[in-house]
Amino acid sequence: MTEVLTDRAPSTSRTVLVVEDERPIAEAVAARLRSEGFSVEIAGDGHAAVAACERLQPDLVVLDLMLPGLDGLEVCRRIQRDRPVPVLMLTARDTETDLVVGLAVGADDYLAKPFSARELTARVHALLRRVERAPERVAGTGPTEVRLGDIELDLDGRRVHRGGEEVHLTPTEFDLLAYLAGNPGRVFSRQRLLGDVWGYRDGCGARTVDSHVRALRRKLGPDVVRTVHGIGYGAGPT
Repeated sequence: MTEVLTDRAPSTSRTVLVVEDERPIAEAVAARLRSEGFSVEIAGDGHAAVAACERLQPDLVVLDLMLPGLDGLEVCRRIQRDRPVPVLMLTARDTETDLVVGLAVGADDYLAKPFSARELTARVHALLRRVERAPERVAGTGPTEVRLGDIELDLDGRRVHRGGEEVHLTPTEFDLLAYLAGNPGRVFSRQRLLGDVWGYRDGCGARTVDSHVRALRRKLGPDVVRTVHGIGYGAGPT
């Protein structure tokens, strides 16, 4: 049964779509986000989520992995197809497979259940800050394009091409690649990347960095990011 619950905050607020079939969890997440000033809608199954996302054009989606109808992975694929949107995936299974597959279809980060309301809101705010920072580049203050071999990054348009073909990256994947490419020759620890790219200051989510690196290598080639064992990651050869 399709279910969408709406509680609108003022139009100036950011809109978050919460996709969760367990009513108590969905309402608890929505209540916390509303208390933070967000406008929130709840979709209770996969089909309702895709329809709500198309109608709302939300600023962020909190998406449960296990859903009736369409599962979270298929929902993520469909909503990312035409319009990249930050996705925070919720999963009951804190496994590497869930994480890698979720990121591969376009999720930006994940939280394993049970999670605290404080951690959820911190992740949501961090994802939105990163997206909001992106248009703030001022023309003339730095390069507008960066090259890594046959990979071209359009920093203003937030587009990536490899060999002339556009490659779809999630907002987080683009930010991570742009950060590394903008600091050639340097190597950054996972903790530094979590702070500078994700905006996380508590050190949580180190596995997320590894999985995003794997996603970039899968999409753009194994040499796009280099690993310096015992230290961290840097941009591949230019």
